[in-house]
Amino acid sequence: MSFALIQKVNDEQKKAAVVDVRSGDTVRVHQKIKEGNKERVQIFEGVVIRTDNKNQHTSRITVRKVASGVGVEKSFLLHSPLVLKVEIVRRSKVRRNFLSYLRQRSGKGARLTAVQFDREAVNDVRDREAEKAEEEAKAAAAVEAEAKQAEKAAEEAELKAKQDAVEAAHKANEEK
Repeated sequence: MSFALIQKVNDEQKKAAVVDVRSGDTVRVHQKIKEGNKERVQIFEGVVIRTDNKNQHTSRITVRKVASGVGVEKSFLLHSPLVLKVEIVRRSKVRRNFLSYLRQRSGKGARLTAVQFDREAVNDVRDREAEKAEEEAKAAAAVEAEAKQAEKAAEEAELKAKQDAVEAAHKANEEK
């Protein structure tokens, strides 16, 4: 297999736009979870302690939070279809990519210094081309539905005309 073919397959699996997540960010990850035949969305909020393969289809973040006094770490593949949305809640100043030292710290020692950032601009990851294509598809579907409805109305008018002709013929036979 050629590298170009593998690259093409990998690019097809990538999401069009992903939030630029950095180490030290506090994020809220919306993950789709399937239990039996039910699906629900679970939100996991914590600090990003690691980012891997940032520009590839295997880009991953590791998020850490403390739940009931126990540290919980979870890794998320950003381009996975199970990860619905990654929302940056807070950005912090850090000077390294892997914040593994946070594992040994708790309470005030685990705090990171916040940095001002434009939350709406960072979390806005809409794909303009995809939205445009979606709007065009909706417009085409609307035109198609309108044409179908017009065709159905013409068919009903034709059936009504036939029904009126049959009723007229029956009345003519009754009068004879």
